[in-house]
Amino acid sequence: MPKKSLFSYRTAIPALLAAATIVTTLVAGGGTSQAATQGPCDLYAAGGTPCVAAHSTTRALYGAYNGALYQVKRASDNATRDIGPLTAGGIANAATQDSFCAGTTCLITIIYDQSGRNNRLTQAPPGGFNGPAPGGYDNLANATAAPITVGGHKAYGVYVAPGTGYRNNKTNGIATGDQPEGMYAVLDGTHYNGGCCFDYGNAETNSRDNGNGTMEAIYFGNSRSWGSGAGNGPWIMADLENGLFSGVSAGNNANDPSISHRFLTAIVKGGPNHWAIRGGNAQSGGVSTFYNGVRPNVAGYNPMKKEGAIILGIGGDNSVGARGTFYEGVMTSGFPTDATENAVQANITAAGYATSSAGTGLTPGASVSLRATTACCTDRYIHHNGATVDNAVIGNGSSSTEKGNASWIVRAGLANSSCVSFESKNTAGQYLRHYNYQLSLQANDGSAQFGQDATFCAEGGHNGQGVSLRSLNFSDRFVRHYNNLLYIASNGGSNAFDSSNVYADDTSWLVSAPWTP
Repeated sequence: MPKKSLFSYRTAIPALLAAATIVTTLVAGGGTSQAATQGPCDLYAAGGTPCVAAHSTTRALYGAYNGALYQVKRASDNATRDIGPLTAGGIANAATQDSFCAGTTCLITIIYDQSGRNNRLTQAPPGGFNGPAPGGYDNLANATAAPITVGGHKAYGVYVAPGTGYRNNKTNGIATGDQPEGMYAVLDGTHYNGGCCFDYGNAETNSRDNGNGTMEAIYFGNSRSWGSGAGNGPWIMADLENGLFSGVSAGNNANDPSISHRFLTAIVKGGPNHWAIRGGNAQSGGVSTFYNGVRPNVAGYNPMKKEGAIILGIGGDNSVGARGTFYEGVMTSGFPTDATENAVQANITAAGYATSSAGTGLTPGASVSLRATTACCTDRYIHHNGATVDNAVIGNGSSSTEKGNASWIVRAGLANSSCVSFESKNTAGQYLRHYNYQLSLQANDGSAQFGQDATFCAEGGHNGQGVSLRSLNFSDRFVRHYNNLLYIASNGGSNAFDSSNVYADDTSWLVSAPWTP
């Protein structure tokens, strides 16, 4: 690194330490970034690597930012509304969205750039691949599909189903060629697949594959087509075009671990013949370095040929097969120090990301019953009769056996401890598990497949009540009652139980005291 650059980092350290002290104080005091005077982009600026793009639907990323975070459009009349923070530097005002979108559906049309460079993200156009929307454009995200809380306040993430994507091909200040840059994203570590490619970062300006080294973006998922890390994934990797890289070589790099925190911090940064991958839990702790070294030992990646577009949820050539959930992320000018990123991670954990189902009793070891919220069926509970799982009427007059069959022990998710599994209260060792989309009760055979099928991730109830339970391995499907049987259902899919009619009600469950303690 040139001496001038090194000197500039050294002179920025006092400001960086001061900013980090603010964040540490917040963490120690149990507060949230709502009260912070600094956001992630203030920390990057203090470190000498300012943000040149800052995107979030959940919170302001500068302590003084009070502009729009994102825009929604409602289906009923195509009207739009900008959603800003509750206060300068604070959490998104989800109540504005809820009021505006009441009685209809809304899509996220714009994710604004808080850096002042107008690097906003909008509906991705067609490129090497077409999207499913008219004209070959990609779909826009449903504005209510990823409810969470930040610092105790309701907020919404960007839920990317396959076919969804955002892009800006005419940016301002984003790194090009071999210029250094950094980027981070806070993602849902339980929502992913092996499709190409759930990315956030630097891409081609014509939405096409322009060759090795023409992009540099965070990738998250479990694709093995180009590269992989340890275990079965998912992994944080770098999409550098024509390759997802987990280290110096193409293919497998065992030092890049599987990582699947419910809220995940993913970092990629790169400069002349130098790049790194880092990651950690966005709710607690620091970030670890999974790779830090020279560019891949494959032709075309040194020097890099970055073009400076920005993508979210898609590959550089508009590959649209991936899924994931994005909450916040930035891109910087210059290669951030680890110290700067550590301070940013402290700010992220202090923000207080949590599932909006927090506090509802889905705690491993607890016993619960799960009651339907659909108007027709509020006396019905998730219940099993032998291996059959249904939605049965349970009341004070029900037999002790029936009450037990409608009671469940919450377990840490068999395939992901950030999620949950449900063991029968009456039949030890048997769990709710889906097969061919229908739920049944089966004994845990210890297989990886069983663990995946029996693991569900709790989110805020789709109708505003209780929780919705997303399948871990079919992450566009939620536990739903239909004709009194239980399925994992998508909203508007090809099966009868995927009907959009009262979908939000049918997939929302109140967590209540167990009928059998």
